[in-house]
Amino acid sequence: MKIALVTGANRGIGLEVARQLAAAGVTVIKTGRDPGHVDVVLDVTNADSIAACKRTVLAEFGRVDILVNNAAVLIGEDRDLLATPIDEFRMTFETNVFGAIAVAQAFVPGMVERRTGSVVNVSSAAGQLSSMGTYAPAYSISKASLNAFTVQLAAATRGMGVLVNSVNPGWVRTRMGGPGAPTSVEQGADTIVWLALQPANGPTGQFFSNRHPISW
Repeated sequence: MKIALVTGANRGIGLEVARQLAAAGVTVIKTGRDPGHVDVVLDVTNADSIAACKRTVLAEFGRVDILVNNAAVLIGEDRDLLATPIDEFRMTFETNVFGAIAVAQAFVPGMVERRTGSVVNVSSAAGQLSSMGTYAPAYSISKASLNAFTVQLAAATRGMGVLVNSVNPGWVRTRMGGPGAPTSVEQGADTIVWLALQPANGPTGQFFSNRHPISW
């Protein structure tokens, strides 16, 4: 039985990813900052929290086979690039980029050691360089950086049994996406779960939307 750790799983896409993985027979560890709604508390911006989460997970579950880096923030959505305070960029990158990197550094070495594993980074079309506009500058640039991390991590683990991919879940009806978004959380989670469950010869180092690869 595979064991999956999902960050930001207290609500929205993360919670739905956890539900769908569990329905597929995966043991799911829901993590997030709210202890009342997750299995293990994890603040991806805090090194001590990541270390504590790793100790707890390894003690209780022994390993992580699937890592879904879903935790993210959206700050200054309607702000112009040149008017976005640098601190908003820093706060955004702390969660959306550095948090994903730090959590991967905690759990991916174990996957490499066992020569099996999957990392799915939840990105966005807002971070797609080929079509990027002016929407939410800090968020968009952070997601482009997350995609760059996907490429780097996939290259670093190629041939070691670990698959690493990014996903654009679409504009989803969550607290972040808002009630007017056209995509349900079930639809938004689908490609994330599909990639998480790929066999050992599955794709790596790619960006997906609706189960199809898309350009960076």
